[in-house]
Parts: sequence; C-alpha cells; structure tokens
Amino acid sequence: MTIDTTIYTQRRAHLLEKMQHGIAIIPTAPEVARNGDTHYGYRYDSNFYYLSGFIEPEAVLVLVASQDVQSQPQSILFCREKNPEREVWDGYRVGPDAAKEQFGFDAAYSIAQLDEKLTELMGDQPALFYPLGFDAAWDQRIIKLRGAVQAKMRSGIRAPDEIRDVRALLDEMRLFKDDHELGTMCRAAAISTQAHRRAMQFTRPGQFEYQVEAELLHEFCRHGARHPAYTSIVAGGANACVLHYVGNDTMLKDGDLLLIDAGCELDGYASDITRTFPVNGRFSAAQKDVYEIVLAAQAAAIFAARPGNTWDAPHNAALRVLVQGFIDLKLCRGSVDAVLESESYKKFYMHRTGHWLGMDVHDVGDYKIGSDWRALQSGMVLTVEPGCYIRPADDVPPALWNIGIRIEDDVVITAQGNEVLTIAAPKSVAEIEELMK
Repeated sequence: MTIDTTIYTQRRAHLLEKMQHGIAIIPTAPEVARNGDTHYGYRYDSNFYYLSGFIEPEAVLVLVASQDVQSQPQSILFCREKNPEREVWDGYRVGPDAAKEQFGFDAAYSIAQLDEKLTELMGDQPALFYPLGFDAAWDQRIIKLRGAVQAKMRSGIRAPDEIRDVRALLDEMRLFKDDHELGTMCRAAAISTQAHRRAMQFTRPGQFEYQVEAELLHEFCRHGARHPAYTSIVAGGANACVLHYVGNDTMLKDGDLLLIDAGCELDGYASDITRTFPVNGRFSAAQKDVYEIVLAAQAAAIFAARPGNTWDAPHNAALRVLVQGFIDLKLCRGSVDAVLESESYKKFYMHRTGHWLGMDVHDVGDYKIGSDWRALQSGMVLTVEPGCYIRPADDVPPALWNIGIRIEDDVVITAQGNEVLTIAAPKSVAEIEELMK
C-alpha cells in the first residue's frame, strides 16, 4: 500500500515548530470492550491520526524538538509488532519496520519498548507536551515516567520542568482545514446529502424511525463511509422536540414531521446535516409557516458566515429572524429587542446556531480569543443549524403543538464568503414536496 505521507510529515513539522522545544507524547485511542470478548468498532484518536495517518490501536506518537542547531527534530512511532499468529485472528499489522517507511517517521519501535525509550527521550527536555486528561491511566503513566527520569537527577539528567497540554497547539492547527481535508469533507458531505435524499424518498406513514435510519446507513456504507459520524437522530412528531433524541423506535404517523440529523464519517472527517420534512410528503399550513421561518433564519445565518464577521454573527442573524417569526406566530409577545432581552424565545429555541466541524463532529478550536468572539477566517468549517421546537402548552396555539424543525448545513469559510458543502440536500418546501411525490 502506498501512502502519501507529505501532509502528515508537514503537520508534524508544523507542530514541532510551534513547540520550539521539548517532547510531545500523543497516544491513540484505546480499544473499548463492548461485551464479553468483543470490542466496539475501533476509531483512532483524532489528534494522533491528524499527525500520523496511522489507524491501528496500541500506538503512540512521540515528537522531539531540536534543542540546538546541531540536533535534528525527531518523529517517532511506537506500534504493535508483527505477529503472524494474531494476524490470523485479527488481521494485518503494519509493524514498526514497515511503519517507519510507509508513514515517513524518523524511527519506529515496538510498543513494548515505549516506557524504556520514553525514559531516555524525556531526559533533559525542558517541557513535556501531552493531552492532559485524555485518559486517567495515561495520566498516571506519564507521571510515573517523569518520576523515573527525575530519579536520574544525581546522574545529571533532568526531567521536564513543565507539562503543557499539546491540544492548545493542535486545536488551532486543526481549526484551519487544508485542501486535502476540504476535499475529504466535500466527499463526506456528498455522501450524506445523497443519504438524506434517499431517506426523503423512502419515508411514508406506518414505517418506524429505525427503518429510515437503515436507509441512511445503507447509503453511507455503499459509498465507502463505513460509519456515521455520530448516532443518527431520526425523530418523528413530538420526538423532534427532543434535541438529542436517538431512540429511533417510534412509528411514523401521517401528518407528522420527521427530523433527521445524520452524517457520515469518511476517512476520519465528519459531515453533519439536518433536514425536516413531512412524513406524508406534504407540509400542513402550520408546519409550512414554522418551516419557512427556520429556513429564512438559516439563510440569514449563512449570509453572515463570512470572513471578517465574528463567530457569533451567524447566530445573531438567525436569532433576529426566529424571534420575529415567533412573534408573528404568537409564541412570543413584545418587540424583537424586548424578546431578545427577556430571552423568552429560549422556550422554542434553546441552542446556538452552529459549531466547528472537522475530524470531530463538534470539532476543536476556540470560539473566543480572550473575551471576544473570534473572527471567521478562510479555511474554517462550521455548521449552521437554527431550529424551532414547540411543545404543547396552554399559551401555544394547538395547531403548532409538537412541531420540531431544524435545518443544518456544513459551511466552509472562503476568501470571498462561504461555500455550502451540503447544498444539494433539498430544503425548500417545493424541493422537498417534489422529491417526495
């Protein structure tokens, strides 16, 4: 197998430059038992994969910054040894020798040598960069290893004086997507878009939510996206008013709406789409009124998602449209400014309008710099997802009861404005009703 290691070697070099000095230790994620002797499907740690491209468990990346002009930075992988017997049962292992060549590391060793080698590599390093809190057992292991180095002090060897969270550096790197990442995210978005189209065409009264979910998963998998990026939300009727509903076991009723929040993961990168549509293929008058308000709020938010605007600009733009709509529907009373000040709108819209998107669905990266919302810049990817959730209440018109609507797209900030990666998933009333005929 030929692997283009350029992007990973460049990322490691960039991190080493940002570290300036010291040693970084970045473990991948552990395998997790599901029951008995079976495990959940393995998913590597995002930071580890971002820097290595290596997908096997039981692996650790170590980066050593150069301490002077005579020394060179090092990129070292620790991974499982080749084991023909285990490979009969569990499949191919790359092994240290092949990993060094295939993935462009300066050195690679057996994971069994990790503690011994780390005790050597940590010596006389001024700082240790490590994902603090990543795993309690790993935290204890790192402390123990540092103690082993500290015990050599009489031999003139010093342990790192400080431990810094390496994620502070990595989060900022991962926030800005390169062309390779954007290409992968574009493909993931296209697969998820097709899955939502398939779900709309499949849905009809009398089906169960899990049957629609199966159509989504089928479409993901048949295009090479083996896993959803998160547990799919397939919420009919009143279930759509539960923000993180994942039961997906209720029968779909004629006259109800169906909210689907689902996206695939492709080559480590997530997509995230929400569409809401009528189970029977036709919006009622009340459903259409609420839907058009949410759709207009999303359009306003997407327009505000452009370089130079701050992170909260799309949320604020959506919020003003939603609040005016809530007033028009007699869900809220007073002026737009008065409703915003009182926050009475939160009864029907209680979340913000988006989040960063990348290797993680809620991807890394600060939303504020100091106390100020950060400015949007080219290369950032975010979701735009306003919604409205109306539960039965005495002060709510009965025609609006149990209407839950969210519309979500994946948006890349570009130098000129933005690009909506998921635009092909139908979202106007006319587009949805035409597709569902």
